[in-house]
Amino acid sequence: FPLENLPYGVFSRISENPSVQTVGVRIGDFVLDLVSLVSLDPSWIRGPLVGAQEAAEMFQCGSLNAFMSKGRPVWQEIRDALIEALADDGTWSRLRVDEVARSQTCIPADLVIMHLPAEIGDYTDFYSSKEHATNLGTMFRGPENALMPNWVHLPVAYHGRASSIIPSGLSIRRPRGQIKSDQESQPAYSATRLLDFELEMAFFIGPGNKLGNSIDIHHARDHVFGMVLMNDWSARDIQKWEYVPLGPFLGKNFATSISPWVITLEALEPFRVPAPIQSPDVLPYLQDSNLQGGRTTFDINLTVSLRTDKMNTAVVLCRSNFRHLYWTMEQQLAHHTSSGCNARPGDLLASGTISGNEPSSFGSMIELSWRGTKPVILPNGEERKFLMDGDEVIMHGFCISQDGSRRIGFGSCVAKVLPALESS
Repeated sequence: FPLENLPYGVFSRISENPSVQTVGVRIGDFVLDLVSLVSLDPSWIRGPLVGAQEAAEMFQCGSLNAFMSKGRPVWQEIRDALIEALADDGTWSRLRVDEVARSQTCIPADLVIMHLPAEIGDYTDFYSSKEHATNLGTMFRGPENALMPNWVHLPVAYHGRASSIIPSGLSIRRPRGQIKSDQESQPAYSATRLLDFELEMAFFIGPGNKLGNSIDIHHARDHVFGMVLMNDWSARDIQKWEYVPLGPFLGKNFATSISPWVITLEALEPFRVPAPIQSPDVLPYLQDSNLQGGRTTFDINLTVSLRTDKMNTAVVLCRSNFRHLYWTMEQQLAHHTSSGCNARPGDLLASGTISGNEPSSFGSMIELSWRGTKPVILPNGEERKFLMDGDEVIMHGFCISQDGSRRIGFGSCVAKVLPALESS
């Protein structure tokens, strides 16, 4: 978390009431309390778009929604002020010598509790990795029908459950639901036997659009505040029985984990790269080749690691990259609102599982074990087809420049699997 990153999050101090939540910025191993910073030295908020009092009100409300709603000019103004203030010759040089001021504003990261960064009103999960969609389609329909006819014409998605999105660090409970195997004539209600992770990323909406209006793809970036890591937990056996004809339900709605620090697009700009070529050409409202810089995405390295209850050290299961995604964030948002659907500040849009061409880049257990036919052998001799109780899944993400001189991280998205509750 160097100066070039400066991600935003919502935290409370371990030593205080956890309901007292405020907005902070991560820098190195510390969390900067923005409310305390404004109180300590209001002069760093110079405007002209936001004054010190308005900034304090935005940052002390316990979520990023108000700040997200302000739009890119305000985000840039605050970011520029933070960079100037934190630079070696910045206006907060007193923090390096004033122990009292430093203790009020700079909290060691291990002394805070991280919360969801926003009040998430709505959550949509896309299905934007061609490799992932092809892999799953091959498993269930055969290679000749792997992709559905609509897949290359629009970014497929479903509406998820915002209430069960949780911050990194909270454990998840193995869900129960209806399951019917191919060998059984009737379904049964039981705990899932095919619990899976899905390596994803997600972005938060900044300013929204009015109901009945749409967001033009050429302006979509101005509506994206920043990005987080996501684990879209999935119960494959529950999902298989229930998803026809309306899509996922209980197989997805029991938990979705996200990393707590929101990395802004401003921090990610140096890591823009060309996005995959699309064929056939998409409809005009989804064409993004004439955006500034052309059709682009971000070069974000991603890993998923697993630690079982018999392991001291986690082992990497897959290495993937955000740049693999066939559909870009601009296309996802433009399509989402093309019907006149209104997006609102704090809404969350997820990428779908991010898989690459190589088996080592597959972003889910169903792919890594190829639907359970190829168990994953762990270093200690354990095998995994799907996740077991006690397993801890750890996701990381980072960007690094070609010469290695600049690197920014997303932190981690971590959760442990707890046993299912006894059926009542």
